[in-house]
Amino acid sequence: MDLLTDFLLATVSSPFVYLVVFAIVVIDGFFPPVPSESIVVVAAAVGVSTGAPNPVLIVVLAAIGAAVGDNIAYWLGRRVGTNRFRWMRHARAVSALDWADRGLSRSAASMLLVARYIPVGRIAVNMTAGATGFSHRRFWPLTVLAGTCWAVYSVLIGVLAGHWVKEQPLLGAAIGVVIALGLGLVIDRLTTAVARRREAAAAQHAAPCEQPVA
Repeated sequence: MDLLTDFLLATVSSPFVYLVVFAIVVIDGFFPPVPSESIVVVAAAVGVSTGAPNPVLIVVLAAIGAAVGDNIAYWLGRRVGTNRFRWMRHARAVSALDWADRGLSRSAASMLLVARYIPVGRIAVNMTAGATGFSHRRFWPLTVLAGTCWAVYSVLIGVLAGHWVKEQPLLGAAIGVVIALGLGLVIDRLTTAVARRREAAAAQHAAPCEQPVA
């Protein structure tokens, strides 16, 4: 992450910064180690402090890049499934894919929108959608909506942080990244808690039905 952030800061005065942001957001759609949230927040914070890059253009490019990356993950899921590679069989990956499968079967729209804010979760959901044959006609508009909301959210964090310490763009970028990471953790915890509560409720509801009839 530090290398990517340093590279972005080195290119903020160049038009190539927009290409860098777009490419990183697309790649993050199917390769979770790439920290797209942090990059978008940094770009917005620096843009507010120094005048470049333009936060509005960052929103547009981040939204498009997010939708493109999510759809690439969908097609990867359709092509390779969700257990072809070794990393997909690790405990955390299996848990994430199971969570995605259950969520898509219950409330696909909510799952796709919420998962966009969870780095590993969104890839699990999008690949599972492809692997399970979820309708792409229904999938791609939801990714556009999710990507737009996520881009606005990420840029707003950067803009707010940049305004707080306008004379120190690097400090603003750092504050923005910390806020984004904190909110992401909160969203992750909340969605996990809600999912567990729903599973417990479903198990309690199903238990009486499984009792043998005398």
